[in-house]
Amino acid sequence: MENSAKENAQLFSKTIILPIDRSSSKSESSASKEKQTCCGGIKIFLGALSFVYFAKALSGSYLKSTITQIERRFDIPSSLVGVIDGSFEIGNLLIIILVSYFGAKLHRPKIIGVGCLIMSAGTFLIAMPQFFMGRYRYEIFSSSTNSTVSISPCLQDKNQIPLSVLERSQAKINAGCVQTVAIIGPIFGFLLGSLCAKLYVDIGFVDLDSITITHNDARWVGAWWLGYLIAGVLSVLAAIPFWFLPKHLPRPESRKDSSTSSEQSKFIIEDNREHHRSYEQQVKILEMAKDFLPSVKNLFGNPVYFLYLCASIIQFNSLIGMVTYKPKYIEQQYGQSSSKTNFVIGLINIPAVAFGIFSGGLIMKKFRINVLGAAKLSLGSSFFGYLLLLSLFAMGCENSDVAGLTVSYEGTKQVSSYEETLFSECNSGCICSKNEWDPICGENGITYVSACLAGCKTSNGSGKTSVFYNCSCVGITASPSRSSSAVMGACQKGNECPKMFLYFLVISVITSYTLSIGGTPGYILLLRCIKPQLKSFALGIYTLAIRVLAGVPAPVYFGVSIDTTCLKWGSKRCGGRGACRLYDSNAFRYIYLGLTVVLGTMSIFLSIAVLFVLKKRYVPQDENITANGGRGMVSVQNRKDNFVNSDYLIQTTYWPEKETRL
Repeated sequence: MENSAKENAQLFSKTIILPIDRSSSKSESSASKEKQTCCGGIKIFLGALSFVYFAKALSGSYLKSTITQIERRFDIPSSLVGVIDGSFEIGNLLIIILVSYFGAKLHRPKIIGVGCLIMSAGTFLIAMPQFFMGRYRYEIFSSSTNSTVSISPCLQDKNQIPLSVLERSQAKINAGCVQTVAIIGPIFGFLLGSLCAKLYVDIGFVDLDSITITHNDARWVGAWWLGYLIAGVLSVLAAIPFWFLPKHLPRPESRKDSSTSSEQSKFIIEDNREHHRSYEQQVKILEMAKDFLPSVKNLFGNPVYFLYLCASIIQFNSLIGMVTYKPKYIEQQYGQSSSKTNFVIGLINIPAVAFGIFSGGLIMKKFRINVLGAAKLSLGSSFFGYLLLLSLFAMGCENSDVAGLTVSYEGTKQVSSYEETLFSECNSGCICSKNEWDPICGENGITYVSACLAGCKTSNGSGKTSVFYNCSCVGITASPSRSSSAVMGACQKGNECPKMFLYFLVISVITSYTLSIGGTPGYILLLRCIKPQLKSFALGIYTLAIRVLAGVPAPVYFGVSIDTTCLKWGSKRCGGRGACRLYDSNAFRYIYLGLTVVLGTMSIFLSIAVLFVLKKRYVPQDENITANGGRGMVSVQNRKDNFVNSDYLIQTTYWPEKETRL
């Protein structure tokens, strides 16, 4: 048994040796050609599949990087953006069942190719509204367009104040490479998002010199649509190789004793066997239906699987909500631009996640951790990860000083969601609109919603260089040595904010790494706690539950909660409420981090329950380390409805070549 297990575990690392007739050179030549054809076909397939994973991962991560861009471009709240993000999972659910069933019966490479084309069509469709809805219009004061004449922003007819102005126009490739590329994809996705965010949304269609806002402005929208076009082209390119691959790759005859007990290779062998079965030998649909309900009952009757499933659903709610709105959080909390935010996430956070997943697998192998140890490692990873998140509550920035919203016109602190506070005695003689958002920065360091609400009497310059003078509201708090003038754009946040942002990045990277360490142990725990014949079904239920109960709702209720922290809403051209222009930084931080930590804590308690059940049902038979370094585990209860058979359970370590059989 030991020799067989060791040979099995080396299947992926050994070259497949074909049985040949040494007395026949023709047979030897034929076998060699067959081997080369097989290896070449596998390499082409895996290379093409890796590129597909790359394109898919890039598209998904790029969607996350454009959340705030889409919100501003179409003047929608975060809750609606969450629905758009969740619809990505809904689209997967509509087709996953059909693909799962018919995929085994039809030409698989061509099905993958069709899937790539559908994916490319979807990314192209996402970008289409940019070309059908005209140019982007943001709120802007009339005096800040291109006039160099001294005018009065305050004392003018109300009809002359528009809310918006139209702009002018060589080693063996195995399945590991697929997972590696799937990690690289999000890195390039966020980096692409960073590049596109630097470009103005209507680049190529308007005169960029006429744009009066900068990258840090709450109204800035980058060329979000450009990345979707690039992702769509990549998906089309990924589809091309699959149209030239055969339905079945040539499979050389391997040694009779060459089989593997690893989790991944079992799937491959079972899959290959399915290829060579005739359709007449397929399981009848009626028989499958009869076995469905008992399988569901058996699966959910397994307490470890059920508890781990619940813990994963809650934890993924936490993680998906956090990742979806992380770019928005960094922008609003630390005053960073969308371009810099996406660059930081793609270049720092995503590699930390990849390194954490790799470290988790390395720890499992090096210390030959059994199922119980995997549960402990997964729990410890979550516990310390969410513990680190608690420190982020103290690493926020205070609200920007905005007259009438976060501070009074006299400079005293206040936070109000009532826009009536935008009016004061200092601007009572001005005919102003409370709906517009065209901020200016006064000499006193206070931001005013508009030049009119700042009581400015004259202005000079054009576009980004506009300067406003004789601002009565600025003069209230300005020192005698300063003039009551203001310039275009909101004031920068406090001096401590850049330092806080640096601290946030350090803790964020460590947290991402810590949480990711538990990914591989958790996956192994999931596979080892179920019967072998239910493995595929259990993974399907797990994936479906995560998508439906976490991927869809989490962005929505996170977005709804974030919307409650808005202090100043923008306005649409039709007069309705648009995207949020200013958030209460403290409330945003407590809502965003609070939801993440509360959900994470709930998942930790369920993970503790998983560990408790495992300890209760499985105890070490011998506390002494065996010759191979593993610990023997025996079942206290041999009930089939709870766990797999004992022969399967005694495979207590992750790596099959190191397993110990009692």
